[in-house]
Amino acid sequence: MCLAVPGKIISIEGESFERVGRIEFGQIVKEAFLALVPEAEKGNYILVHAGVGIKIINEEEAMKTFEYLDEIGEIEEQFKS
Repeated sequence: MCLAVPGKIISIEGESFERVGRIEFGQIVKEAFLALVPEAEKGNYILVHAGVGIKIINEEEAMKTFEYLDEIGEIEEQFKS
């Protein structure tokens, strides 16, 4: 199963369609392409699917999603690779 997982942007590099963010998912940090969320800024929460940021969300929504994923044990499963 593939999920879009919320994460917090901790840094951004590049310009325009080549922007890449370092995204914090709890204690895990991964990179994601930000071309689909050009208005995203450091500190925003975004949904990430397959290494691509797809939507900016608010912190409350992100925390609620983390709780649900934690309950079903999906967070660790999504980041095994």
